[in-house]
Amino acid sequence: MYDLIIVGAGPAGITASVYAARKKMDFLVVTGDIGGQTAWSGDIGNYTGYQFITGPDLVGKFEEHMFSYNTSVKGGEEVIEVTRAGEVILVKTDKASYQAKAVIVASGKRSRELGVPGEKEYKNKGISYCATCDGPLFSAKNVAIIGGGNSALDAALQLIKIAKYTYIINNTPKLGGDALMRQKIEEARNVEILNNAEVTAVLGGEMVNAVKVNYGEEEKILPVEGVFVEIGLIPNADFVKGVEKNSRGEIKVNSRNETNSPGIFAAGDVTDVPEKQIIIAAGEGAKACLSAFRYAAQH
Repeated sequence: MYDLIIVGAGPAGITASVYAARKKMDFLVVTGDIGGQTAWSGDIGNYTGYQFITGPDLVGKFEEHMFSYNTSVKGGEEVIEVTRAGEVILVKTDKASYQAKAVIVASGKRSRELGVPGEKEYKNKGISYCATCDGPLFSAKNVAIIGGGNSALDAALQLIKIAKYTYIINNTPKLGGDALMRQKIEEARNVEILNNAEVTAVLGGEMVNAVKVNYGEEEKILPVEGVFVEIGLIPNADFVKGVEKNSRGEIKVNSRNETNSPGIFAAGDVTDVPEKQIIIAAGEGAKACLSAFRYAAQH
């Protein structure tokens, strides 16, 4: 029986673990990976204390901090159910089962898929959901980025330095996201932005060689060897039972990171907190741990 189990090791989960360690709680971190979406990020210029740092480098700092407390981490385990049984919270993974007085769900989000012909066939054959991970594979090649928000802009800023030519295919009238990021992209010479455009199919042979796009009243075939899907994220919350969620599937929390189920707390992008930022997720993880500490002490 643990005082606390933390599900996930992104900014929220890692920060919660640091606070749990400093509170001398008997706790466990269960996670499929370390870093979460931060590991996918390219250049980060808005995390306090670092005027510039890459996503992987920031994850390295997080990881170093977490393990400086000899934190117990069950890595590579997929949590398949979190449920309440009386006064105990049960955490079931694909490998084991654990019990705790309190649980913090900090499982983040996963990439939303396009849902068009060719997507399943060409996953890992030209289609990617992580520019940081796979961008270097497309050096001097033509690529397409699907999306128009911050994640798409971040991917574009990485790929314009690597790829020969980059198409940004955005289904709204103009790009969203951070104004400074937009400015840098619009100033690049090897980028073409297609607003009010929609990808209808991914084409290829053994590997991707084109995307089909509805662009206004015109249908275009864009010759590309890489397709980066950046159209939003889906919360990893299906496995959490008995907690209230909003229409987007995010876990509802109050200002103390409490869910409607006593003993189950949530933090970071998996929740309905309105802004999804690394620094906000980290702060929410700290709050969630302090709330869980108080709850565990009372039970």
